Parts: sequence; structure tokens; C-alpha cells
Amino acid sequence: MSHAADAGRIRTIGTATIYSILFAISASHLLNDAMQAVVTALFPVIKDSLTLNDVQLGWIVFTLNMTSSVMQPLVGQFSDRRPMPFMLPVAMGLSFIGMIILAYAPSFWTLLGGVVLIGLGSAVFHPEGSRVVHFAAGGRKGLAQSIYQVGGNFGQMLAPLMTIFIFIPLGQHGAIWGTIIAAIAIVLLARVAPWYRTQLRTQGRPQRRGGGAADSTVSTIAPTKRMVAWALTLLVLIVFARSWYFSGVTTFYQFFAEDEYGLSKKAAQIPVFLYMAAGVIGTFFGGVLADKIGLKKMIVLSVAGAAPFALILPHLPQFWIYPVIFLTGLILQSGFSVTVVYAQQLLPGNIGMASGLITGLAFGMGAVGAVALGKLSLMMGRADMMTFASFLPLLGFLAFLLPRDRSKAGK
Repeated sequence: MSHAADAGRIRTIGTATIYSILFAISASHLLNDAMQAVVTALFPVIKDSLTLNDVQLGWIVFTLNMTSSVMQPLVGQFSDRRPMPFMLPVAMGLSFIGMIILAYAPSFWTLLGGVVLIGLGSAVFHPEGSRVVHFAAGGRKGLAQSIYQVGGNFGQMLAPLMTIFIFIPLGQHGAIWGTIIAAIAIVLLARVAPWYRTQLRTQGRPQRRGGGAADSTVSTIAPTKRMVAWALTLLVLIVFARSWYFSGVTTFYQFFAEDEYGLSKKAAQIPVFLYMAAGVIGTFFGGVLADKIGLKKMIVLSVAGAAPFALILPHLPQFWIYPVIFLTGLILQSGFSVTVVYAQQLLPGNIGMASGLITGLAFGMGAVGAVALGKLSLMMGRADMMTFASFLPLLGFLAFLLPRDRSKAGK
């Protein structure tokens, strides 16, 4: 294909949704988050092999989320000024090394070193990945962000399956299989990076204002800096609460199920898997629905609908935990990708920083919840700790105070 023809094709990206790139970056997101999922999937094994307690497990989650999350707004802010397509495969290289350390770590502190590398790889990947999604989305921002986030949620969903089929049979050394995941991601991103570099040359970084259908859904939600700051504060608090609850379910519910219902290690993975699988479904359809009803309405619907199920979950007989935990994940995670798009509309000239702020800093601060819930578990017992965690989604009702978005659906 000639250079002129290629340039003509690229100019259509402003209005077209480039599904091949969206699926490629979503698959990369899946592989990235699958490597993060290896960390928590190892918990039932390393809890015994390295004699770790709940507080130490909480610190592992804290380290992973803080390195992968708190760095994201900083990386995003820098890459908004100087995008770095080549860093996409480099980020996966860091995770590759982290996987090797994870498989052979002889102690808690060595394990944390591998976790830091995996976290840093993720911190670099996410802001750049979000910008790729922005360029490939065309006018369908909600759908595009959902495709991207579904990949990540699907990767996280693999944690219980990896525990059942890999780590319980093979032990800690089974984590070496994660290097295959990293290698596939490196190859995939090495193909995405040139396309991304071409978009940067032809379109430049996302601007605050622009013409065309591609920009019609990326308008500033609030007209003043004060209102933007207020909306971002509320949004971070909402995601913060959701992250605390997510940590409670994905880190500790398996042990709660063992204690409360007498389930085996393998059987205790099933409710966690259902929660995360439902989250994948909810994330996708939440983004699709948000394109029709508006972003704020979707965020409100996700938290208002999930809170009652979260409250009753710790008090149910065994039969009912499976449908209820599924519904909780389905509804609560339906607002996941929507909050990212909402933040990008608040900061339309800073796509990387907006993405890093929501999927990064807010989740990193939410990692404090893993440590706090671990300490509460030791102080009051897992049952009371899970009851406490069940109230966290109620903070999501702060979404009613968000400014109304000005997307076409939200008018």
C-alpha cells in the first residue's frame, strides 16, 4: 500500500471504530492483568509454603496495586506530553522478569520484588493502552472502553482457574508459565506500537477541542475547574470504595468460604470466579448501555443496583451465595469502564492522566483496603470483616452528586 493511500486510510480513523486494534489492545490488557492475577492466584499455595498470614497477603496486594496504580497518573501525565509507543512491549518485558522471580522466590521479601516489577509493567502499559483505545474508538467511546476493560477483567477472572488447575497441582513454581503470557503480550504489542506511532504523527495527542465525530463524545462535562475537581474527587471516592470491596472479595472471600461453609481450597475458588466472570459481562454491557443512556446514569445504576446484594452476601446459606455473588459482580462492575470514559470527558486534553487517575491512583489507594481488611480479619475474624466490607458499595451513592455528562446520550 502506498504512503498516500495509507495516510488516506488513517484520516478516516477520526470517525471509524478500528476493531482490529481494539481487540488487539484488549487481548494485551487481558494478558497484562492475567499476570497480575497470577499474584493473587498463588495465595492459597504461598500462604502455606512461605507461611504467610492475612496481613502479609494484604501487603502483597498493596504492593502490587500501589506500584501498578499510583504510578499510572504520573506515567499518564508524562506520556500525555511525550507518548511512548515503544514502551508497550518494554512494559511486558518487566512483567516477564517479575514472573520468573515469582516462580522461584524463596521468601516473602523476594516475592515482593517480583510483584514490584509486575506492577511497574502494568503502570506503564495502562496509560499508553488507553490512548491507543482513544485513537481506535472513533465515535463509540463507551463501547471501545468496554472492549478494552473487558480484556483486563477477563485476565483477572483467570485467577481462581489458575489456582485450581495450575498452582494447587504444581505449587509456586507453576508461576513460570506466566512467562509465556508475557511473551505473547510482547509480540502482540510489538505489532500495535507501529500503528499507534502512526496515529500520533497524523493526529497528534488528544486535544481539548476538535471537530469531527470522533470528538463529539469527548466534551468537557463541567465548565469550571472547581466543578471538574469536585467531580473527580467524587469519582475517585466511588472507585476507591469499589476497589476496597473488590479486594475483600477477591483476596479474602475464598478463605471466608472455607471457614463459613467448610469448602475445600478448590471449591472456595468457585464463588470468586463467578464474581469476576460476572464482572467481565457487566463491564462490557455497562459500556454499551452507557452509550445509550449516558455515563452518570450508568454509574448510578451500577452502584445502586449492587449495594443490596453486597449487603446480604455474607449472611446467606451456601446455595444462595453463587447467584448472589454473580449478580453483585455483574451489576457493580457494569460501571467500571464508564468511570474511565467519564474521567476522560472531564480531562479531554489529558487522556493518559485521566485513565491513570481512575484505573491507577484510585485503585492504588484502594489497595490500602487489602491491608486494612487483612488487619480487621485478624482483629475481629473473617466473618465480621466481610460484613464490614459489604457496606463499602454504599459509598457509591455519591454518584448521584456527579455533574450530568454532556455526551449525546446524557443530554
